Amino acid sequence: MAAFRPPGDCPACDGHVPAGRRACPHCGSSASDGWSDAAHADGLDLPDDEFDYDDFVARELGEGRPGRRKGRGPGTAWLWAWVALGLALVFAGAGWFALD
Repeated sequence: MAAFRPPGDCPACDGHVPAGRRACPHCGSSASDGWSDAAHADGLDLPDDEFDYDDFVARELGEGRPGRRKGRGPGTAWLWAWVALGLALVFAGAGWFALD
């Protein structure tokens, strides 16, 4: 099939290949790969068939690393409680002075 030369229909996908093109615009096959049907995925850097998604997520998100804690610490809840109390006091004081 390497004898195909554009313009014409691609031998791999039957899409039209315009004159002057070196590869099919539909499937990506070209003379260098023998106008094969598998050329559409070449160069896309797709993961292999044995790609383990769960392992990838664990590595990317840092789960399972020693020394890392999950979630927030207990001190964060106290901080937000104090912030809420402070805001409540500010709003109550502003309302008290608005009544005068």
